[in-house]
Amino acid sequence: MNSHKSTLLVLVLLFTTSLFAQKKPVDYVNPFIGTTNFGTTNPGAMCPQGFMSVTPFNVMGSEMNRRNKDEGWWSTPYVNTNSFLTGFAHVNLSGVGCPDMGSLLLMPTTGELNVDYKEYGTTYKDEKASPGYYSVMLDKYNVKAEISASLRVGTARFTFPAGQSNVLLNLGEGLTNETGAYLRKVNDREMEGMKLLGTFCYTANQAVFPIYFVIRINKTPEQSGYWKFQRPGYEWENEWNKDAGKYKIYTEYEKEIAGDDVGAWFTFNTTQNEQVEVQVGVSFVSIDNARANLNAEQPGFDFDAVHTKAREMWNSDLSKIEVEGGTEEQKTVFYTALYHTLVHPNILQDVNGEYPMMESAKTGITKENRYTVFSLWDTYRNVHQLMTLLYPDRQLNMMRSMIDIYKEHGWMPKWELYRRETYTMEGDPAIPVIVDAWLKGLRDFDVETAYEAFIKSATTPGPQNKLRPDNDDYMKFGYVPLRGEFDNSVSHALEYYVADWNLGRFAEALGKKDNAKKFYERSLGYKHYYSKEYGTFRPILPDGSFLTPFDPVLGANFEPNPGFHEGNAWNYTFAVPHDVSGLIKLMGGNKKFVEKLQSVFDNGYFDVSNEPDIIYPHLFSQVKGEEWRTQKIVRDILAKHFTNETGGIPGNDDTGTMSTWALMNMIGFYPHCPGKPEYTVTAPVFDKVTIHLDPKFYKKDKLVIETNRANADEYRLKSVMIDGKDIKKFIISHDELVNAGTIIYNF
Repeated sequence: MNSHKSTLLVLVLLFTTSLFAQKKPVDYVNPFIGTTNFGTTNPGAMCPQGFMSVTPFNVMGSEMNRRNKDEGWWSTPYVNTNSFLTGFAHVNLSGVGCPDMGSLLLMPTTGELNVDYKEYGTTYKDEKASPGYYSVMLDKYNVKAEISASLRVGTARFTFPAGQSNVLLNLGEGLTNETGAYLRKVNDREMEGMKLLGTFCYTANQAVFPIYFVIRINKTPEQSGYWKFQRPGYEWENEWNKDAGKYKIYTEYEKEIAGDDVGAWFTFNTTQNEQVEVQVGVSFVSIDNARANLNAEQPGFDFDAVHTKAREMWNSDLSKIEVEGGTEEQKTVFYTALYHTLVHPNILQDVNGEYPMMESAKTGITKENRYTVFSLWDTYRNVHQLMTLLYPDRQLNMMRSMIDIYKEHGWMPKWELYRRETYTMEGDPAIPVIVDAWLKGLRDFDVETAYEAFIKSATTPGPQNKLRPDNDDYMKFGYVPLRGEFDNSVSHALEYYVADWNLGRFAEALGKKDNAKKFYERSLGYKHYYSKEYGTFRPILPDGSFLTPFDPVLGANFEPNPGFHEGNAWNYTFAVPHDVSGLIKLMGGNKKFVEKLQSVFDNGYFDVSNEPDIIYPHLFSQVKGEEWRTQKIVRDILAKHFTNETGGIPGNDDTGTMSTWALMNMIGFYPHCPGKPEYTVTAPVFDKVTIHLDPKFYKKDKLVIETNRANADEYRLKSVMIDGKDIKKFIISHDELVNAGTIIYNF
């Protein structure tokens, strides 16, 4: 080879290597992962655990899309396979299974003003997304749209062609089922207002709340005004008939406007490639606070500065874990998973510390972060354990927020959404969240009030109990009998058992021996449901007999199923993480337990996207000699279901729960039981993992996990060594983990 060519090749390789070495954790994130396959994530811009997010909105617009919002159960503002964009929504939920939020739709258009979203919507191309940034080209208008965000303020930059250009703010459409709003023009470049949100999951009809906003534009428009959709004063046969109402555009009226389906428009004369920036500041307290948030976080128009800061915040948080080895795809899956875990819970307070108090018209004030969006039925299983390990200061503030919710409302949160309780899903999930963290050393909170709240929900009679509505039966029988055709009785009780076991451990630690014994014994009531005939849990009728006829597979496809919620008997039979040894005995010993558990995977009954199932692979590690099954099955699930694809999350991410399952298993350990400070060992996919620990909470400032194996495909562990000593097991306690310094996995 010519020496000059050789030198050039070496330089190219060195340059390429240098670029690769400079790649940061933030560079690996692919926000499009989870945007199909019902993952319900979105590629929009946000900061870690901020309440502002801005995302493309493409699930409504055409007549078919609008129908599908209800008939297709859209619970996300964006689906990657859709192609009709009607704006950019502000303040969105990530990974949830029910529609809400996704409102304040900002949309750039060109040409004659048209405020009908079914007509001004457009196809698009050239999507790009990274943490804190999203951009797209709008086909109909040849407009490049870019969005970014700070913690409480969204920002957009629209690059227009020459001619008439428009910016629309649509307050009528969105994922929320509420359409009412208020608008007031402040000056030529600023408007303020309020939009009603709520009715999450269509079940909490009274759980509505306002979002206040201020919109500010950096260019004075030629003209601006409002619009309102006017419906005829009679019911029409076809709700989707375009002629069943019309949009009235207000060009001269400049005072405030209110009602359903209102909006604002701004019209400009732009030169070729002229850029217009738009800021939207929001608050859940007041318009004044929305403006204060905007002025504090984005005092001027500087889109690039906002984007840069958001990117830096993300990289700082993602750098808590550094990984080496593994494939590029695995790194992308890993850091995107960590990214998704840092969306919710998110802050609620404004820059002045004010926040809306729980289930109240009052305003509170805090000097620390007040958190919201507690999807606890999901996140109590692993997200809060991850927070305790990586971001203990935030986990502590989340626990304090939960206790403050109790002080304000009288009940711990169940599925709390922007200070309203939706009462979605089962159980009493605040108990394991707080007990698990307390047992791991996070104790700087109002312990007595937390205990008081737990006792209240565990002992209050059913009609008065907002968290355990069937508590009368549960306290009387030790189980919840089936009293309605589809009342989820078994699912309810299994969650109560986990909560009571945690409460018993908490009571024991606090020296309250009688309650410790009482709640521990209650936690073993799951045994009532075990049917030897079927080898599964089975609903019990009020007379104490088992439900007959009974099909343990019924419910596998989300069809209604007596006793079980979103699953069948096989999806719940092993959901007893607090007493696996008791379940093993109930099933006839280790051999039969392992055979039955393995059959769940062999027969296709395992549902990786179902929360009660996500511990199933780890239960093999409770039986000595069978730990290899955990290591193999986890590795297989990661490879099959967690990928660098838009469908790379198996179902709803559930506010980071699925992502947390993936990332913790990828680094080699997983919290198999909330309230039990220990982890199941799994086979890491990386050669080396460095976890940076907070020295304010832990003695060591980092934990290093190294692997000793011949090739990356090996999954079967031979030993785990801490400080050079074989720990002779494949379960690691929390204390061992955070004090290890270095852990070596030998294959």
